[in-house]
Amino acid sequence: MDKNVKTNIYVDGFNLYYCAVKGTPYKWLNIHKLSTSLLPRHTINSITYFTAHVSARPNDPDQHTRQQLYLRALRTIPNLQIVLGHFLTSSVMMRLVSPPPGSSPYVNVIKTEEKGSDVNIATHLLKDGFMGEYDAAILITNDSDLVEPIKVIRKDLGLVVGVLNPNPRHPSVELGKHASFQKPIRQGALASSQFDDTLADANGTFNKPSSW
Repeated sequence: MDKNVKTNIYVDGFNLYYCAVKGTPYKWLNIHKLSTSLLPRHTINSITYFTAHVSARPNDPDQHTRQQLYLRALRTIPNLQIVLGHFLTSSVMMRLVSPPPGSSPYVNVIKTEEKGSDVNIATHLLKDGFMGEYDAAILITNDSDLVEPIKVIRKDLGLVVGVLNPNPRHPSVELGKHASFQKPIRQGALASSQFDDTLADANGTFNKPSSW
């Protein structure tokens, strides 16, 4: 691949969080640093980060505040946009693995699902490709639901679509089969791609969450 390939990055925020940074000291992650370290032959044209707002919970009342600080940090990166989906909470009946003898095998539970990110990623990936916004697209995800738009971009437009996979232990076979290439995101890359602890934007200075 030629050097300085114009490249757009599409980040599945929750997939990246749960596969790579949850439970680590690397949550204060600078996506631009990560991308440039893993893609030295690419020129990063834009980064689109897909997520949804989380709410405070009784067992974690500060999670919303931490997320807002992180999104604020991301907005200090030039040419980065954040696209929001939403959470859907519903009451559903689900079967117990080992119900107590004589009781119903089903219980009513509250189920919370993040909705919209995979559709939003596919939409932006396809729109930008057909509008000629990139020579290469890179997905940061391990979600095989994105195989079809990858196939369309590669077959119909002849463009490169790579994957930076946040789950190096269990990478999606389907993504690996259909992407132009797939690279693992390892702990060393995360460690070397952190924001400074204190950042500044138009509203002033702010700090990395103390628990991170």
